[in-house]
Amino acid sequence: MKTFLVLLSTLFLAEVSWGQLQGNWVKQAAVDRLIKYVKIDTQSKEDVEEVPSTRKQFDLARILLRELQQLGLADARLDEQHCYVYATLPSNLPAGKTEKVPVIGFIAHVDASSSVSDANVNPIIHKNYQGGDIVLPNDTTRVITVGKDPNLLKSIGDDIITTDGTTLLAADDKAGIAEIMTAVEYMLKHPEIKHGTIKIAFTPDEEVGHGPRYFDIKGWGAKYAYTIDGGQLGELSDETFNAQTAVVTFHGKNTHPGYAKGIMVNSLYAAAHFISLFPEDMRPETTEGRQGYLHPYDLTGNEERTRLKVLIRDFDIGGMEEKGKILGDMKEQTLKEFPGVNIDLVITDTYRNMNSVLSKYPDVVAFAEEAMECAGVKPVRLPVRGGTDGSQLTFMGMPTANIFAGESNPHGKLEWIPAMSMVKSVETIVNISKIWAEKGAEE
Repeated sequence: MKTFLVLLSTLFLAEVSWGQLQGNWVKQAAVDRLIKYVKIDTQSKEDVEEVPSTRKQFDLARILLRELQQLGLADARLDEQHCYVYATLPSNLPAGKTEKVPVIGFIAHVDASSSVSDANVNPIIHKNYQGGDIVLPNDTTRVITVGKDPNLLKSIGDDIITTDGTTLLAADDKAGIAEIMTAVEYMLKHPEIKHGTIKIAFTPDEEVGHGPRYFDIKGWGAKYAYTIDGGQLGELSDETFNAQTAVVTFHGKNTHPGYAKGIMVNSLYAAAHFISLFPEDMRPETTEGRQGYLHPYDLTGNEERTRLKVLIRDFDIGGMEEKGKILGDMKEQTLKEFPGVNIDLVITDTYRNMNSVLSKYPDVVAFAEEAMECAGVKPVRLPVRGGTDGSQLTFMGMPTANIFAGESNPHGKLEWIPAMSMVKSVETIVNISKIWAEKGAEE
């Protein structure tokens, strides 16, 4: 009998949400918001200790604050020092039930990747896509190909949003913001959809790893949360890499090159040798799935001093330790090859695999899976080959899973997102809110 009731409840949710959320309003509202948000330059910056790392992130944060206020979220506020936006969608449950339903939250980040510019973004909507490669108009050397991106063929008949080929689109994570905002507006327009207290937050500096640093978890008040920061349709993640950053500094001895014989020790040669030692089977471009990697990503220097930054990623702690040892062995080999050079190797933790905590709260993921299924979306459980704000927030005491925003090829000029993926994300957010109200009550 219980199984039948659960099935009946799921079918009812699917029928209601499918019928209500497939209209043009959701699609238009979500896409319009995305187009508006991506035109605002919010690129964050590496190697800046202040949060936010760039003041221009406030430009979008202030717009979001005004929009939340206009929607009637009376407690909407902006952290004027650190650029966090917080708001509450009040419960519409009967008196006495609200207190029993856990407060949940939805989070997206305002900053764009520091890898490629998001200034002067010119979004292009490819209406009613009918297959084939997409040539980006302002740099025709940039082509989104079916061969390399077969998921394009799942979007036949849909509208696809891309850049013009000269910038990021920054759907990572402005699509997530647009989807949360649209879901909030939709629930306000449809009070028949019952939900508990819902918290909304937009964070700075996720792309440079500092998003949760000043997040007001206690003041915000959510018990569980979801970052809307995953990739393609259906992605659901409760697991991320463990992450460390290694800084390798090579110290040489400089002098005038005209009189350098027997005196100069050029740190650049030692750095180049060190880089040549990276194992080919541990590079991002040769790994996938649950394979970790070592990734040299930033090199600066001269004859006297060269600094190399390396990302260390693995899903298991043992794999992290192994990769740290490999870097140590590379250091020793380089010292033998260049005896006049000194090398410092400093490894620091960035974030940990959130699965060790989230696995203790199975409803967080189970309700998200059910919400996707009710929206007609097949959940795809993928470990995040990277990190999200949720990685750190989970260890800060707020278990936070990650669900899809819908984009492909983030951090590059070939980024794209189908409009229907945005609709399904909105629907999933609404369904999560409903399911927690129906099944998450704590006696």
